[in-house]
Amino acid sequence: MADEPTPATPDPATPRPGHFLPGGAGESTDGTTGTPRQATRQPLALGKAQPVRRPLDPKLRKAAPLPTEPGQTGFGTPPPAPMPGASATPLTRTTQRGGVQSVGWHSASTRGAPQFSAQPPDLKPPRRFSKPLIAGLSVLVLLTVAAGGYGSVRLIDSYDDTVANPLARPSVKQTEPPLPAPPQPTVTVTVKPVPDAVRVKQNKLYAVGKLRSVRCVEPAIKPLSEDAILRYYRALLPCLNKTWAPLVRKAGYPFRAPKLVLYAKGQTACPGETDLAFYCGKDETITMRADQDLKNYRINGEGARVDMLDTLAHEYAHHVQLLTNILISANSREGWATTEAAKLEERRRVELQAGCLAAVFLGANKTTLGLTGRKLDLWQYQVKHSGDEYNPKKKRDHGSRKNHWLWAGPAFTSQNPASCNTFTAPPAKVS
Repeated sequence: MADEPTPATPDPATPRPGHFLPGGAGESTDGTTGTPRQATRQPLALGKAQPVRRPLDPKLRKAAPLPTEPGQTGFGTPPPAPMPGASATPLTRTTQRGGVQSVGWHSASTRGAPQFSAQPPDLKPPRRFSKPLIAGLSVLVLLTVAAGGYGSVRLIDSYDDTVANPLARPSVKQTEPPLPAPPQPTVTVTVKPVPDAVRVKQNKLYAVGKLRSVRCVEPAIKPLSEDAILRYYRALLPCLNKTWAPLVRKAGYPFRAPKLVLYAKGQTACPGETDLAFYCGKDETITMRADQDLKNYRINGEGARVDMLDTLAHEYAHHVQLLTNILISANSREGWATTEAAKLEERRRVELQAGCLAAVFLGANKTTLGLTGRKLDLWQYQVKHSGDEYNPKKKRDHGSRKNHWLWAGPAFTSQNPASCNTFTAPPAKVS
């Protein structure tokens, strides 16, 4: 603040120190009598503008400092002790020790622009990358992905055995015993038994349809020895298998080919009469009598060959009866029969059906077997003259010659097992 000039001598009109004493606020006295006088009030409005006075005389000296309050040494000097609330430690960055820092609008920073503005601050524009740099980064990313894929493929190839065959390596350590398999639940399937009468009378073999020809050819082997006879039968056996297998399976039964042997004493699993060819269900074996074939061939060679064809077809038909459970149920019915006549009748039904099924096979392959002309006449004659009438023991277990032809004749023509259901026939047709 600039110093004001002071007058050289005191003005008599200037109040002296101590004039503001009790006796009235705003009242004053003259210098001699002390009579109070009324103070004048300055108007509140601005007065008339005055011209600027000339500067004061520069020779005027500075005004004397104002007197200080009692106990102070001078204005601006530090007090003899810190002010109440002031730190006892000298403050830093101040021009006066022990005093209070100055406050107010005293620095240029406090008179700058306001801290907040209505206009948003200027934002830096986003950084833009050049096109070559972007292309380079894209290529780098693609190379990184390709390298990762290649590394994955190489890693899989290193374990190709485990991936291709997960069970190639054990999942259980050799030192640790494998866990026991969980117990499997026991499932009991109750199958309703089929009565023997139903099995022999309503067997599905009767519904398989016509037997198809497989172009069986009679072997060109002369039965002049047992070895030749055995080769003859074994050459014809595959043709019988091929013919009957589809029908057995169609009837709902598994197929098994029978064995074939020539008769030898003590080598059969089925005891009983062995003077003729027979079939043994215990070991599913067809046993042929070569001695009788040799004897017949010396008498009539062509008739012997026809008899060999018919006999093998008859014994093979017993095997078909076994595969379809007809033979098992028939033997059961025979065992439950209470009279000998009933037992023999059941056995005749079995034998007449076997002769009928043999006629079905021969009729289906008659052309390729050459069963025509004289050979056909020989076959018909033999069937019509085969029966219990020619049995030396007169045992009625195969049926009369009349009934043999009754079943075989129509079956040769129909070539269908449906023609051979002897178990539903009246007793007169199976006598």
